[in-house]
Amino acid sequence: MTAQELFNEAREFCESNADAALVEKYSRYFKEGVYDAWGVSQALFETKWKELIKEKKVDVPLVIEAAPLLFESGKYEETSFVLIIIKELPKQYNREVFDAIGKMFDYGLYNWAHADTLGMMIMPKFLKQGIVEISDFLPWLVSPYKFQRRTVPVTLIKSLKTTADFTALFNMLEPLMSDPEREVHQGMGWFLREAWKLNHDVTEEFLLKWKNTAPRLIFQYACEKMTKEDKLRFRKEKA
Repeated sequence: MTAQELFNEAREFCESNADAALVEKYSRYFKEGVYDAWGVSQALFETKWKELIKEKKVDVPLVIEAAPLLFESGKYEETSFVLIIIKELPKQYNREVFDAIGKMFDYGLYNWAHADTLGMMIMPKFLKQGIVEISDFLPWLVSPYKFQRRTVPVTLIKSLKTTADFTALFNMLEPLMSDPEREVHQGMGWFLREAWKLNHDVTEEFLLKWKNTAPRLIFQYACEKMTKEDKLRFRKEKA
């Protein structure tokens, strides 16, 4: 199968199984307004990507080659084909695949769901396999693309369970505490909430450092599991 053939098959499948009612149903989860989808049901979509993998029609290099074609329309499911197939084939990961994923933000990956698929299900595997180090994500922190920046703290959530040095992770992610984008605030707050569950003291020290200057949405997420009394400690002080 060629990249063009994969694109043609994916497009035909999506067109044949489109459902406008599903588009309307799921669009409410994308408040930033970026949900352009065919409306393919999850069950049908899963059946299709499993078929492609089982029949060995696709591999990671092929979907990376096809990614510009699949991303071009902006349709949710076409982008999802790329990410799900990559997710399911971790034995094919290498440094070139990591670099290729980073470049995908140049021409696609325009919503939180796809960014979080990367952060939760794909990028941690590169770290686990030793293909890259945490420091390899530093360039992502200054990316012009907000969802690439968001992917970094989401990726590092799993690293919280494998390192005792939370301070090093906090120091690395500190630039995101001043990020201008809401979606990045959500990702950073999520990371800090998970960090707090594992180490109250170090996380709270970091939060106190930023409580008067960082966006409040970060604290809304980070403090979500705290008691009402504890949350009060992280309120912004009045000028």
